Amino acid sequence: MNALETAEKKLIYWHRELPPPDAEIIGEHTVEADSGRVSNALAHRDVLWERCYQDLMAHAREQLEQDVARLGGDCAHVLDESVDSRRNQLTGEAWLHGRFRYVLYARKKTGSSRPRPPAAA
Repeated sequence: MNALETAEKKLIYWHRELPPPDAEIIGEHTVEADSGRVSNALAHRDVLWERCYQDLMAHAREQLEQDVARLGGDCAHVLDESVDSRRNQLTGEAWLHGRFRYVLYARKKTGSSRPRPPAAA
């Protein structure tokens, strides 16, 4: 597989990664995602943070992929992310919450004009 084929199949571009040069901006959007919940214990906090972060990023990728398909785009470029921790003192659980701002792109199609759904904020 060459670099062009890889770029054609890639759906999410993170931060400094550049989207394909033939892509046109459709709009800017935001998705939010949560990690799974873990015990809010002090022991093994770094391990729990890493597990939650990986889970959060998996959920964010899934949400981004769904948004790209739902909004009629071909790929998304995540511009920035904000991640913070959340706690429920009653249940003793903690989790991560992320907010991801991205630009939705569509590839230029030669000889065809495919209708696009209206951009939602």
